[in-house]
Amino acid sequence: MNWESPAAFFAMGGYGFYVWGSFGVCALLMVVEPILARKRHKEAVRSLRRESLADSLEQT
Repeated sequence: MNWESPAAFFAMGGYGFYVWGSFGVCALLMVVEPILARKRHKEAVRSLRRESLADSLEQT
C-alpha cells in the first residue's frame, strides 16, 4: 500500500485512531504486566514466608 504523505500513513484510511490506539494499549500492557507480575510474585513469596514462620512457631 502506498501513501502520499506521512499524514496519510498515520490516518490509515480513516482507521488510524483504532489502529494506533490498539498499538498504544498493547504497548502499555506489555510494560505494565511484567511490573504487576513481579509485584504479585513478591507478595506470594512474602505470604509463604509468613506462613512458614507461623508453622514453625506453632510446632515449638
